[in-house]
Amino acid sequence: MKKYLITVDLGGTKILSALIKDEEIIDRYKEATKITGKIEPILDGIEKSVKQLINKNSLNPNEIQAVCLGVPGTVNPLTGIIAYAPNLGIREFNIKEELSKRFSIPILIENDVNLAGLGIQAKELKDKFKNMLVVFVGTGIGGALFFDGKIYRGSSFYAGEIGHMKVSKKGKLGNGSDATFEKIASRTAVVEAITNDIKKGKSSILSDTLKAGNRIKSKMLKSALDEGDKVVKKHLSNSATVIGSVLGSITTLANFDTIILGGGVIEAMNDFMMPKIEKAFKSSVLSEPGK
Repeated sequence: MKKYLITVDLGGTKILSALIKDEEIIDRYKEATKITGKIEPILDGIEKSVKQLINKNSLNPNEIQAVCLGVPGTVNPLTGIIAYAPNLGIREFNIKEELSKRFSIPILIENDVNLAGLGIQAKELKDKFKNMLVVFVGTGIGGALFFDGKIYRGSSFYAGEIGHMKVSKKGKLGNGSDATFEKIASRTAVVEAITNDIKKGKSSILSDTLKAGNRIKSKMLKSALDEGDKVVKKHLSNSATVIGSVLGSITTLANFDTIILGGGVIEAMNDFMMPKIEKAFKSSVLSEPGK
């Protein structure tokens, strides 16, 4: 009997894999995502992470029920095709087909936030909602939609791509990719804004990190925030305000009863960001659906 499942969270900065038995995580493996413009390094990273978990735990591949891959982008779970994953540089690629050449294990593919939403639905909320929006803020911003308790994928599997909505800081329709939600409010956007301020001569605890050429992660932002870094505080506040405003507008449209926020940025800086997100939400949502 096949007892194990391997899940792979294919992120813009890391590939985080887990070995699961009886619905419990028993081991993890993390690998940096190599974004080169070519698909092979990403496939190699996935293959390495899966084999590491199998070998480390002295398993036979025949004991693995499936490898379940969560992708930050638009995917068709039936065909295994990634239509568009901008933070990975992937467009119109059948990753299920290519990974099946490397493994004898069945490959399942799904949007990463859809997977998170399905897990939250089954394990955390236990179906105690009707209409739910799930939003993860990290390298980019991804979303998942649930209506009448069921995941909504849209006519061509693009539903939930909240990060690519065009908005400005004032909530107006913007022009060009720089006006999208994730280009304004994701960790990538926050780090870019902080970097620009430092280049202009503003003081920040993160200056040395940037000079060393190191990537600024959510934990670093949290550390700088805890030390009272004014530059970091300003741009995280801007991000929180935009997030709240966008969620308020969408709630007026879709009348959700539940919104779930996750991702590295929210998880690391929940205490600082949530009050600002809630304030902006309340100021932008119509009162009745806002309740």
